[in-house]
Amino acid sequence: MGTVLYIKSNMKPENESKTYKMSDCFIEEYKKNNPDDQIITLDLYKENIDFLHYEDLGVVFGPKNEESKNHPILKYAYQFLNADKFVVAAPLWNLGVPAILKAYIDYICVTGITFKYTENGPVGLCNGKKALFVASRGGDYSNSGAAEYEMGERYMRTIFGFLGITDFTSVHAENVDVQGIDVDKILNDACNRAIELAKTF
Repeated sequence: MGTVLYIKSNMKPENESKTYKMSDCFIEEYKKNNPDDQIITLDLYKENIDFLHYEDLGVVFGPKNEESKNHPILKYAYQFLNADKFVVAAPLWNLGVPAILKAYIDYICVTGITFKYTENGPVGLCNGKKALFVASRGGDYSNSGAAEYEMGERYMRTIFGFLGITDFTSVHAENVDVQGIDVDKILNDACNRAIELAKTF
């Protein structure tokens, strides 16, 4: 039995989020194909993830032991480490990811838990895991002209790679805010791609 951490980072409710429409399609199909796996849903807005503060640094860089596993700051890094697979749902906002997702990344990138420093530099401790990144994008960032401005998926792929997770896949829907385009078809096509991925994820 495996554990999937479903990380949601959109302030919109389920029925209004284009991103969640795709990620929920994936999760439902995944459940059908992996009924024994545990799905842990982590809604960052419902968690009220805050930015790290100066007084948190002592904990982040402090000792890691049994007691620290339940600390309100470090518990997210331990939860991340203990998961086998990740589904991250985040729309493209201002060419990147929502700020709350970046705040969460600061919670999980903890030396001694998800990565460590060596004489050759930092090394990820989350090897052998896999991730899916799901995003809706208001415009078309897949072509050569605009692709260089897309820093949401690029950032997440880099961060996960830093933590040792190189099996990284993405599903995205482009042009969902462009007037005159059949957005329903775009989302349905993306959902179908997500469903196909879920069969082998």
